[in-house]
Amino acid sequence: QLQLAESGGGSVQSGGSLTLSCSISAIGSHYSGIGWFRQAPGKAREGVACLRTAISATLYSDPVEGRFTITWDGAKNMVYLQMDNLRPEDTGVYYCAARIRALFVVHDMCEDANEIDYWGQGTQVTVSS
Repeated sequence: QLQLAESGGGSVQSGGSLTLSCSISAIGSHYSGIGWFRQAPGKAREGVACLRTAISATLYSDPVEGRFTITWDGAKNMVYLQMDNLRPEDTGVYYCAARIRALFVVHDMCEDANEIDYWGQGTQVTVSS
């Protein structure tokens, strides 16, 4: 059983930065992957950045590659998303996501929302031009 709680969303102008945080409460469960998804109005939920905890392998979606950074503190059970050079198209609700099923390739987790086992409640990020 996992519980995920995001914080750090808000409004920022284009070119600005935000840092999202996710607190992971793991009761009797071990998570194999952790990541961030986002959902813009009228669009499907998409993977933004994911991390396979066994080897700390990361994967970023093409639109955010080079601008976003995912970091994981296993000792504190926290995952962060540093977002720099934000653009209006980054606007959406950002969700912390976790997988407890076996994960061999981080790509598998980030490419399909059905591969996620637990979700946070989401936090709004709005980027104005």
